[in-house]
Parts: sequence; C-alpha cells; structure tokens
Amino acid sequence: MRCAIATDVGLIREENQDEVLAKDYHGRMLAVLCDGMGGEKSGSLASRMAVEEFFDHFSAGYQEGMDAEQIRILMLSSVSAANSVIYSSARMDYQNYGMGTTCVAAFVEPGWASIVNVGDSRAYLIQDGQIRQLTSDHTVVNELYQEGKISLESINDHPMRNMLTKAVGVERVVRPDYYHVACQEDFKLLLCSDGLSSFCSEQELWDAVQNNTFTKMPQALVNLALEKGGRDNISLAIMTN
Repeated sequence: MRCAIATDVGLIREENQDEVLAKDYHGRMLAVLCDGMGGEKSGSLASRMAVEEFFDHFSAGYQEGMDAEQIRILMLSSVSAANSVIYSSARMDYQNYGMGTTCVAAFVEPGWASIVNVGDSRAYLIQDGQIRQLTSDHTVVNELYQEGKISLESINDHPMRNMLTKAVGVERVVRPDYYHVACQEDFKLLLCSDGLSSFCSEQELWDAVQNNTFTKMPQALVNLALEKGGRDNISLAIMTN
C-alpha cells in the first residue's frame, strides 16, 4: 500500500492551517487530513492537534487482524478523541475559543477502505474509469442543496459556502460520518481539503490523476489548484496499492 501527500499555503493565505499525515501499519495505510479554523494561530493548532491525537489514539488501539467492525469503532473513537482534546484546549485558553477543524481520514487495506469525515474535507474514489465523491460535506450550502433550495451550480458561489454545520473540537460531542467501500486492484483514493475540491471539477481531478505517475500526482493536483488562483490552503493525500 502506498500513499503520497502534499500541502501548500496557496497564493492568498499567509498561513497554512491544513495538516496531513500518513503512516503504514504493517502493509495497511492510514492517512488523516485536517483543515483548521479559528483566528490567529488557532486554526493551525486545531488541525495539528487533531492529526496528532487521531494517530495516537488509533496506534494505541490498533492490532493486526482487526475486523471491519473493530476498525470502524477505532476510526470513530479516534475522531472523538481528537474532538475532546481540541474542545478542552479551547476552553482552557480564551485566545483559542471556538477553534476547530475538519477531518477526513482513511484506513486502507487490501480490498477495502474505511473512511470517516467531519466538515467539508473530502474523499474521492477513483476506479472503474470514473471518479466518485464518497463523503458528504457538512456545510450549510450542502444542506440547502439537499433540500432543493439551491442548485448544484450555485454552491461554490454561495455567500455561505464556507460555513460548516459540523467540525471537530467545536462541540462537546462530534458525530462523524463513516464509509466502508470496496477497492479494486487499480484503485486510487484521494483525500483533500476544500482548497482543492472547491476550485477544481471532478473531471479536472480525474485528468490530473490519469495523466501523471503516482509520485507526480500530488504536485500535479496542487498545481491545478494554484492555476485556479490558489485562494485557500491546498492539501491532499492519495493512496493506492
């Protein structure tokens, strides 16, 4: 199992508040990507704390041979652990009050991927000649779209497009979404922050993956977002056999 990651501050922001990390677990791969929110340095602190706590909790609980249900429980509890650490920290320091972060994480083993997400960082599955968004954004505009109140085309230009309905560390309890999907031999799983997904179409993401070797894919995707103006931090992890 292989994973390549990339992160870039973009062309507008002064600070990169994204955090992305991947680790190998005896031939299985875990990748976690977080996009922080909060004033001053709070966003970058929240995303860093979330990634560190997720890996600490997962590593402490992981054992070889765990079944799908055990992995699901461990993934969900790892998000909850990150949520508790950030929530408590924000209440001990008024300067960090209200800080939080998105989180999308994937544990990939032969044939399967287990995915959790909170917020609007996404997971895409690329296989069978197509790209498919696996996760659902926890945003106001997505709720409006699901209710039929706005069109799909208006989402990226809507004034509330960046307003999250759920984030790690903001509330005492967080309820992530969970997905368990089959991965074929030639699959690629892409995790990314909205600095990539908000400015690039699925077709553009597909083209960048198809037209580059695996080692060049991360920078090709970053370059794609930069060509669109680089208006946000850009982070991604791409996983394959």
